[in-house]
Amino acid sequence: EIHLVESGGGLVQPGGSLRLSCVASGFDFSSAAMGWYRQVPGKRLEWVGSINGVGNGTKYFPSVKGRFTISRDNAKNTVYLQMNSLQVEDTAVYYCNTDFQSGNVEPFPWGQGTQVTVVS
Repeated sequence: EIHLVESGGGLVQPGGSLRLSCVASGFDFSSAAMGWYRQVPGKRLEWVGSINGVGNGTKYFPSVKGRFTISRDNAKNTVYLQMNSLQVEDTAVYYCNTDFQSGNVEPFPWGQGTQVTVVS
């Protein structure tokens, strides 16, 4: 059974940092390109960025490029999202999943997500 468990969210002031983690199980993690997504209640899901299976290729949504960094540890079946210079507009529930935004794969069942709140 496939599981995605996100953690690391919290309350932070503008300009602060957080590191999110997503532990995956139930599939061949090292072969899966993974993505981070976020959603504000009442708004559509937004792609944040993705990383390839090996971990040497990343891409980001323009508004987070240069502030957010995705990495992964395949030995731990974990993908990370380092978020720096956080802005109020980054407030959302953050999820990890496959890189389904590429159109090449389907999403897995969603985890519970982790809430990130940026407030001054």
